[in-house]
Amino acid sequence: MAKISNMMDIGKRSMSNSGTALQVAGHNIAGRSVENFSRQRVEIQTNVPITEGKLQLGMGARAGNVTRVNNPFLEKQIQKETSQLGYADGRAENMSRIEQVYNEQLNKGLNTSIGAFFNSFRELANQPESLASRTLVREAGLTMGQDFEKINRQLKDIQRDIDFQLKTDVDQLNQMSKEIASLNQKIMQAENLGTSPNDEKDRRDLLLKKMGEKIDISFGEDKFGNIAVHAGKIGILVSGSSANELHCTETGARDRAEIFFKNSENGSSFQVTDLATGGRIGAGIEVRDKVIEDLLGSVDTMAHSMMKEVNAAHIEGFDRYGKEGILFFDMPDQVKGAAAVVKINETINKDVGKISVAARPDAPGDNTVANVISSLQYQKIMAHGQATFDDYYNTSVGQIGTVVQRAVKNHESQKNIVDQLGNIRESVSGVSLDEEATKMIEFQKAYDASARLIRVADEMYDTVLNLKRL
Repeated sequence: MAKISNMMDIGKRSMSNSGTALQVAGHNIAGRSVENFSRQRVEIQTNVPITEGKLQLGMGARAGNVTRVNNPFLEKQIQKETSQLGYADGRAENMSRIEQVYNEQLNKGLNTSIGAFFNSFRELANQPESLASRTLVREAGLTMGQDFEKINRQLKDIQRDIDFQLKTDVDQLNQMSKEIASLNQKIMQAENLGTSPNDEKDRRDLLLKKMGEKIDISFGEDKFGNIAVHAGKIGILVSGSSANELHCTETGARDRAEIFFKNSENGSSFQVTDLATGGRIGAGIEVRDKVIEDLLGSVDTMAHSMMKEVNAAHIEGFDRYGKEGILFFDMPDQVKGAAAVVKINETINKDVGKISVAARPDAPGDNTVANVISSLQYQKIMAHGQATFDDYYNTSVGQIGTVVQRAVKNHESQKNIVDQLGNIRESVSGVSLDEEATKMIEFQKAYDASARLIRVADEMYDTVLNLKRL
């Protein structure tokens, strides 16, 4: 009777194992479309055997645990490369927007208006007494000033858009930090009970990758299953079940969004903008505070130098009325911000006769000053006497094109690396529908066989009971 009872136990346990395996297979099929899902499997272990005399009889098998098929080293490598992809993506996106500001092929840009401005003085030199030529000079100056202001405004618009992106990314980063802290607590509780929180770990791995897209992070796991997340040189974002926050807001120091680290324990807060590196946040800060600021400084220097040189030549001449020349442009007090305020003197704007053309008073046909101003286009005034206005601007445009091209190529290269690693992960942890369908048939047959074993044991019970009746 004991052996028959053991057969019943083996069959019952085997049916339970097959049912568990079928449920896991169904979960794999359902989770196939879930991002970062890792295929799960039931670890079947042999049960403790029994000994009868010299015989050791097996007692079937039992489900040990449900584990996920996962390579932690591959996951960490993917997280690292994903962080590099986030940085490359953010830099390529923002640099491409800057390229459109300086795109001279699609629209008439600053280079064209500068050339038109100096050409208008050449036309005026040909017809010094012509009011139409003087009007052309005024209109060319106004157009050039508008183009300087447009470049300045468009670059600052990109900076403001980056500020908005930073605020959005920081908010998302805080949400992910809180969710990881919550998952840490759930995972620790589950592991203390001896179970494997597979879905929670998959979700946490996905959040770590997404955090890496936003900012450079490093992390480590303790023996209790908790993940501690460090954000570059900033500090700890997640430690156990607690999370610290980042805040992004404008300050009075400058009209830019700054990032602050807030400690959840003592409530202290300090600025960490310069410490935020890597990911989309690091790329945005670098483009906003370095690339665009350098471009703004370059265009301001060019605008200031042009106004200064034109004014210096114009004030030495005489206007149509024989009076001494005045400033052609309203001269700003400093170089910074000069591109935004390239404006013609209001007196000249109202009366083009005030434009200086002659080097002597009451000298009709004298075009000396007009020739001097037109010749400024080809004089090496910029870069400490090393470049003309055209050379200086074209060099900036060429550098932008080169940087953008390199940024786009880096992004494409990094994306290929991440895609390749993703394919490797899919081959290890991904779900194959054909394989799961095959396993379902296998487990179903095992379930039927286990049920048949129980029926056989039941028939043997009936046989033994019938013998007693006889």
